[in-house]
Amino acid sequence: MQIESLKVFCDLTETESFTKAAQINEVTQSAVSQQISSLEKTFKSLLIERSKKKFRLTREGQVLYEYSKQIIQTYDSLHNRLQEIKDIISGTIRVATIYSIGLHDLPPYLKKFLRSYPTVNVHVEYRRANQVYEDVLGNVVDLGLVAYPAKDAKLELIPLRKDALVMICHPNHPLAKNKTVKLAQLSGQKFIGFEPDIPTRKAIDKILKENNVEVQTVMEFDNIETVKRAVEIEAGISIVPQGTITQEVAKQTLSELKIEGLDLFRPLAAIYKKNKVLSPAMKQFLSILKG
Repeated sequence: MQIESLKVFCDLTETESFTKAAQINEVTQSAVSQQISSLEKTFKSLLIERSKKKFRLTREGQVLYEYSKQIIQTYDSLHNRLQEIKDIISGTIRVATIYSIGLHDLPPYLKKFLRSYPTVNVHVEYRRANQVYEDVLGNVVDLGLVAYPAKDAKLELIPLRKDALVMICHPNHPLAKNKTVKLAQLSGQKFIGFEPDIPTRKAIDKILKENNVEVQTVMEFDNIETVKRAVEIEAGISIVPQGTITQEVAKQTLSELKIEGLDLFRPLAAIYKKNKVLSPAMKQFLSILKG
């Protein structure tokens, strides 16, 4: 029996998916099944109840999971400590990020990190906010990057920075001649929004409601790029993170207006699973993100 088999078993337990367990460990689903069968033969116990309805551990499987987690954490701590002693920064970091952070906030930090640690492989996946949390909790990725971080007892949260929110419109829009706008002026305007379950959308809806401003939502999208394209074709106005529109403002395809009297921003954060042993590479990556 090898530690790798115990890790596969833990990943399968936490994701409840043979597909995801295979993906995390870069093996086939057949290999995952074989390693589980091997563990069952080793311990002479059925570990997983074979049911198509729902993934479920047996009592023996639950005990093996609890002890396996301890073994893996101890092994990871040992491996990382030896790397620190040798001053080795290498390995792979798996990151899940929402689109706006991945496309606009992350690149300069990633470039700086890879310049300092070229032997580290950083794998980035673009996901919806809820999927970022799922991937972190399921050990599909090591770190998640989100806006308006939600508190969770199973997660560690590292605050990063605050990104200002601004109004955008087409340069031909009547409001574009101003540098600032009052929130009340948005009343009745055609509005391009994020989809209702996205944290930034929820925050914007709350701001509008608290100020008794009703907009006419004409389109909803799940990512910042599509929102910007809709505003560029004069479909409506929007409120977006300032850092995501630098290129469009420079090219004059969008106009940016600060909203008067309100300190609007969205907090950004990195998240990882509580009790996760951070490798030296992950520690350095977080340090650069915080910087």
